[in-house]
Amino acid sequence: MIIQQTIEHKLQAELAPQHLQVINESSGHNVPPGSESHFKLLVVSAAFEGLSAVKRQQRIYGVLAQELAGEVHALTMQTLTPVEWQKDQSVSQSPPCLGGGA
Repeated sequence: MIIQQTIEHKLQAELAPQHLQVINESSGHNVPPGSESHFKLLVVSAAFEGLSAVKRQQRIYGVLAQELAGEVHALTMQTLTPVEWQKDQSVSQSPPCLGGGA
C-alpha cells in the first residue's frame, strides 16, 4: 500500500480535502495480485471552487505527476467542492475493466 498512501498524503498536503477516498481498484484488472496500478479518487475540496471539471482533474494530475509517470496506470476521479458534495454524496461507479479481470 505504499503508492496508495503516497497518493493520500500528497492530496492531503496539496488540497486539504474535506473528504478523501483513495480506492485501489487494481484487483479488478488483469494485473498481478497486490498491484497498485488502478485507482479511483473521491476528492472534496474548497480548492476546486471556481474551477471547471477539467481544471480540477489537471490539478490532481499535477499533484500526482510522479505516480502517473510510473506505477499508476489508470486513475478515475470524482472532484467536488464541499457545496457539491453536500447536495449529493453519492460515489460514482467505475466502469468495468475491458482488458480482462482477475
